[in-house]
Amino acid sequence: NFVTPRPCVDERMAERLASTARLFNSSLVRSVSHSILLRIHNRTCSEMAPLKNPKGMRDIWPACHRETIIQTIGRIFRSHGARSLDTPVCELTETLTNKYGEDSKLIYDLKDQGGEALSLRYDLTVPFARFLAQNKIQAITRYQIGKVYRRDNPSIKKGRFREFYQCDIDFAGKFDNMMADAKCLKILCEILRKVQLPYKFSIKVNHRTVLSGMFRVCGVPPQLFKPICSSIDKLDKMPWEEVKQEMCKVKGLDEQVADKIYSYVSRSGDSTLIDQLLEEELGQDEDGKRGLDDMKALYKHTDLLEVSNDIKFDLSLARGLDYYTGLIFEAVVEDNVEVEVGSIAAGGRYDNLVSDLMDNQNFRVPIVGLSVGIERLFAILDTSKGGDFHCVIGSIGEDVLGERYKIAETLRQRGVLVKDVLKVNVKPLVLYQTCEDESIPYAVFFGRKEMNDSVVCLRDMSSRKDEKIPIDQLADKLISLLNLNQDGSAKI
Repeated sequence: NFVTPRPCVDERMAERLASTARLFNSSLVRSVSHSILLRIHNRTCSEMAPLKNPKGMRDIWPACHRETIIQTIGRIFRSHGARSLDTPVCELTETLTNKYGEDSKLIYDLKDQGGEALSLRYDLTVPFARFLAQNKIQAITRYQIGKVYRRDNPSIKKGRFREFYQCDIDFAGKFDNMMADAKCLKILCEILRKVQLPYKFSIKVNHRTVLSGMFRVCGVPPQLFKPICSSIDKLDKMPWEEVKQEMCKVKGLDEQVADKIYSYVSRSGDSTLIDQLLEEELGQDEDGKRGLDDMKALYKHTDLLEVSNDIKFDLSLARGLDYYTGLIFEAVVEDNVEVEVGSIAAGGRYDNLVSDLMDNQNFRVPIVGLSVGIERLFAILDTSKGGDFHCVIGSIGEDVLGERYKIAETLRQRGVLVKDVLKVNVKPLVLYQTCEDESIPYAVFFGRKEMNDSVVCLRDMSSRKDEKIPIDQLADKLISLLNLNQDGSAKI
């Protein structure tokens, strides 16, 4: 059996040779035909395009530390009362239309095969809003961890891919002013501390109505609010002069108006900045005052939650997505000069998305939520600590193989991840080499002599020291050494 060559002269030649071989019942003809067909096959295979991943997508191997981080985030979400939701990886194209501003061009549209027009989900927020609208749910706290897709320009260094995971939590329902918003910031701080970022982080916050008021007092025409907001959203990637050029030459904004915008977006600080702005022209604008009052209420709650020191009121934060209506925020690393990953988490309030999807303004579901970008986290986290296993186990002698199986099973039941070398007789040097090759921190070894004494040899691969451990104490010893919880889950 041969791989079918591409339609060409070689293929027609192969068909004729095969036909000739069948016509003449001759071993010589069959042998020559087989030889020629083999050459055609080899040449065709050598011309095939090399196997590779689609642009901006990758295989993740091994994925142990990644899974631990994702499980930790999910555990934090659940500890704050969230329930898990899973939605389809694709949505009706019309559901995603006009939700993402200028980023709508990044949506993956699936090939039209004569049925419904479908697109891969761009985020987890719009599918959640669709779920609420479809099921007429007005109050729920949900979390979702899943893959999303964007036709972005990929950059491995910056943790930017076309297929990547997002970890979302959202509070849907009517709550007292800014309480759920502050809760999101508290949860985000908890996550970023738990994963042990190697750099200091801060959370930039702003408010959509503050931006609207700012544009109005600066003299931006109403029809340019959204286009100018999209330009300001690029300030974390482009210098002001380039952003100004885009606003003036591409979007038609007056230069004097742009200069006045800069006098605002160049300002950041803590809650004292809010008090200053309330006394200025922005505080006299209806939208501006309402947004600043919300921000003042936000800081009141974050003070009580003891996370205000991690928050910075930044007037340059815009968030280009069309569905935001109130608070917006982004988490960034402040002193990271090695990897430019941009924001590692973001979120905000979107009170009108459900009613817009239903085209029913009477069914209004206020929502605020956050999204953690796993790939960007891993671009700056030290992922070299530990492999997929906690220990490897081996023994000498067929008569102790049963004990080896029992010890390994006991460890697994306690949550210790055990690699078993699938050979009856495993020399210690083989175990140690396996540990070196796969970054496994501990090796467990024994023979008949150790079994008679009810002990095993435990080697710490970092210190190269061996220790005799009673079998009934081995699980507790490893859990302690690995700094695991008693159920075996990792303490991050």
